[in-house]
Amino acid sequence: MKIFVTGASGFIGGSIAAYLARAGHQVRGLIRSPEHSAQLRRLGIEPVVGTLEDSARLHAEAQAADAVINAASSDHEGAVRALIDALAGSGKVLLHTSGSSIVGDASGGERGNARIYHEDALPEPTADKAARVAIDRLVLDAAGKNIRSAVLCNTLIYGHGAVDGSASVQLPRLVRQAQKSGVVRHVGSGGNIWSNVHIDDVAELYRLALEKTPAGAFYFVESGEASFREMSAAIARALKLGAPQNWPLEDAKEEWGYEMASYGLGSNSRVRGERARKLLGWQPRRTSVIEWIERDMMADPHSR
Repeated sequence: MKIFVTGASGFIGGSIAAYLARAGHQVRGLIRSPEHSAQLRRLGIEPVVGTLEDSARLHAEAQAADAVINAASSDHEGAVRALIDALAGSGKVLLHTSGSSIVGDASGGERGNARIYHEDALPEPTADKAARVAIDRLVLDAAGKNIRSAVLCNTLIYGHGAVDGSASVQLPRLVRQAQKSGVVRHVGSGGNIWSNVHIDDVAELYRLALEKTPAGAFYFVESGEASFREMSAAIARALKLGAPQNWPLEDAKEEWGYEMASYGLGSNSRVRGERARKLLGWQPRRTSVIEWIERDMMADPHSR
């Protein structure tokens, strides 16, 4: 299959693209900087230098491919519209990457109610997440244009990326702050809980979705959950630092910014991804983020 992947030098997009290339697919990957070209080629990915603002390039690449994976941004409406326009009437697959902060409660690092959400009963988004949810719905509605479109809504992703220098969003921020200050910190009491998933299992789910997804499907991508207090304690053990400390939300915002402190690190995001298991036969192999932090987080990812 000829597959076009946006965000191919990033953590999610690069890992998916490399995984699909190893599985025998012909993969072309959109990258902003040509300096990543050589590494992508070593991973079996043909680099395409451009940006999400280049609608003409997106249109041409999408039309030339058998399937498209948007892994560059969950929030770029223009790019999504360009891909949908290019694929309309084709029956081809469009997989769009979203994130489970869409159900985040911005609890300030407290557990609170910590409600669990299911794929068939999504809440109305907060004002902060309304634009992202609108893009998700745009992708799902593209099923009505004869596109086999699906939204894969990832939870907290852990693991090492395929592309040198790429990293996931949440845990590396905790690690960098700890390495800089000598103290592991979490937002508030750290009682807030996030569902999570290993990047290798994410890539396998995208492969299965390319082959099997029905049009208009929404998937939560998760294989476990943990509180930030549990994850920060595991980070402290891995870095051989003292016990983690609570951090007021306002101080966390100064370090990580409003969006990351309030949602990425300071909210509850508990979901259950039943649809991928039932419809696609997805069977995640890694189910403990705590075990990964303690055993693998500090290992050289390219010594595997």
